[in-house]
Amino acid sequence: MRGFLIGRFQPFHEGHQTMVERIAPEVDELVLGIGSADQSHTMRNPFTPGERIMMITKAVSKLDLTTYAVPIEDLNRNAVWVSHVQSMSPHFDVAYSNNPLVVRLFEEAGVEVRSTPMIRREELEGSEVRDRMCRDENWESLVPDAVVEVIDEIDGANRLRQVSDSDANGA
Repeated sequence: MRGFLIGRFQPFHEGHQTMVERIAPEVDELVLGIGSADQSHTMRNPFTPGERIMMITKAVSKLDLTTYAVPIEDLNRNAVWVSHVQSMSPHFDVAYSNNPLVVRLFEEAGVEVRSTPMIRREELEGSEVRDRMCRDENWESLVPDAVVEVIDEIDGANRLRQVSDSDANGA
């Protein structure tokens, strides 16, 4: 059985890692759909789809699970969103999500949906990781070591600080 988990993974953090680990015993393969793949270099979406593929691939490499990371561009048409996702992804039997809209859309399309418990949601949120990067605070403890390595390799924390800076501070 193949599962599907969608997220923006901006960045892939310990909450995502734990969700993948909890899903792993239920499926033979897992597709990680990288949402908002058409966006990068912003406060909300600082990392490119390729960078997110690197983060995910390296973070889940030690799991006994076949995974596929698939970029999914935003469509902004909810009525056809599931068919868009399905057209961009290998076939999957079950979708995993806690997002009420995503759950509804998959259910309306006849896709089985399972939820997973949220893990330390107050701090294991992409926005918290990105905020800590901007404030030059400890963000590294919130992401897998492999993700720290990727973000360091691409100078991601500095990129985020730069794109979040206002040009009102300039000349």
